Amino acid sequence: MRIFRSGHIALAAMAALGQGPAHAAEPNDVSRTYGVWRNPRDSVHLEIKNCGGETCGVVIWASAKAQADARNSGSESLIGQRILRNFEAQKNGSLSGRVYVPTLRMTFQGSAELLDGKTLRAKGCVIGNLLCKSQVWTRIDGPYAVADRTP
Repeated sequence: MRIFRSGHIALAAMAALGQGPAHAAEPNDVSRTYGVWRNPRDSVHLEIKNCGGETCGVVIWASAKAQADARNSGSESLIGQRILRNFEAQKNGSLSGRVYVPTLRMTFQGSAELLDGKTLRAKGCVIGNLLCKSQVWTRIDGPYAVADRTP
């Protein structure tokens, strides 16, 4: 059984965290993940930021297909959706939290492992650690580099 379609928003959200611009930071400093990230298919862009005391990820751009998939699943709009919720740094330097998947209307456990300053490996699991998938995401230079793109 295939749980996630290619380009699925679940992994888009899970992979949005990563290391920010180079600066002195402790390994568990969540703020270094702040910025804009794109999924491997460049169909979803998330802004990672502080959302009132928690780290979250909000969709700031999505391709027409990603938006249609979300609408077909009952989401009014993919843009503006808070997909990453309650992400926190772990002792090993990774991040973990909850990921809302609009196309499934469900929330899952997600994690991210920093690979370098511009990439990260995100992992999402549907049932504990049994049904998992990972992707590598890329930081977009400049936090608002995609603000003028039209979906």
